[in-house]
Amino acid sequence: MSTEINRLSELAKEDPKRQFFSIAHLITPEKMYAAFLNLRKDASAGVDGVTYEEYEKDAARNIRELHQRLKDGKYRAQPLRRVYIPKENGKQRPISIPALEDKLVQKVVVEILNAIYEQDFLDCCVLQKYTDKEVMMT
Repeated sequence: MSTEINRLSELAKEDPKRQFFSIAHLITPEKMYAAFLNLRKDASAGVDGVTYEEYEKDAARNIRELHQRLKDGKYRAQPLRRVYIPKENGKQRPISIPALEDKLVQKVVVEILNAIYEQDFLDCCVLQKYTDKEVMMT
């Protein structure tokens, strides 16, 4: 986590009623590239048909252009691709698949918002993670 995000967490923890009016400057091409690397490489393409592999071919340029669209206020989320998968009872369950760039933007924004809102949860509300060995011992 970057020092800017850490500082955001500290400020949110110091004053739970603090309001943040401008966090857009925290969305940088570097953070976007890190988010891109953490996307699922085998995920289905959205309505634009762009796969991870296609986007990766010129990822640096693609991310710079996406970042510029965000800064200029020209970025618009694309429609979701709707797919239906069968359920055990014979019915169909709809799922929506966002475009790759939309997933990328969402991932960066989630990181920033988590830094703010995680501070609102009590320590006792955090789920503990157990290893298989610890589970077997209990």
